[in-house]
Amino acid sequence: MMDCAHYRRSMMADPHDADPALSEHRESCHDCNLYTLRLLRFESRLERALGVALPSDKVVPLRGLPAYRKSWLAMAASVLLAFVVAGGLWLGAPGPSLAADVVTHMRQEPQAWRRTDVPVPSVKLQEVLRDSHLRLAAGADVVSYANSCAFRGHQVPHLVIQTESGPVTVMVLVHERVSKPVQFDEQGYRGVIVPVAGHGSLAVLTRGPAVDPKAIEHIAHRILDSIVWTA
Repeated sequence: MMDCAHYRRSMMADPHDADPALSEHRESCHDCNLYTLRLLRFESRLERALGVALPSDKVVPLRGLPAYRKSWLAMAASVLLAFVVAGGLWLGAPGPSLAADVVTHMRQEPQAWRRTDVPVPSVKLQEVLRDSHLRLAAGADVVSYANSCAFRGHQVPHLVIQTESGPVTVMVLVHERVSKPVQFDEQGYRGVIVPVAGHGSLAVLTRGPAVDPKAIEHIAHRILDSIVWTA
């Protein structure tokens, strides 16, 4: 599966690339879809700007200028155009995608990925979940790790749940919204972010390519079904 960094590098090289893999990633990634729209809008504005002719009374004649001054003006115009292009792309590009931020956070807590059947103490779990106004129903899979983590300016529950496919990490992102499931495969982590009506979204990740993306999405919905919202 293509990651966001590869997709954006490809689009920077050719915003009109018809590669089916690019189209598939764009359709599944809300942030990269927005990135593409902004890139195409900027390209359109740039083409219109370069196609505008100056009024005849504003044209500065170059006839009679020394050759070295003509070369200097041409070089200055090229440099200015490069700054316009770079600046436009920098201003138009969104920040890091939600998936990329989730993966970055996971890399900061590698100790959480233990395979174990020892549950985290229930008092600790309730404390972590309380501020997000939820609890887990009886019979849910074993939660072996629970912590309240800073993420995009909010404290969010970070859990590790033991499943038949091994440990998966879950982040309850009540302040982050996605319009549809977003699958991702970045930096050795594979996962999905699913929308939760009225409660933001839920991110579920595994390490390595062993688990199929559809299986991860199934696990995510099973975890979602085990959540009881208390407010």
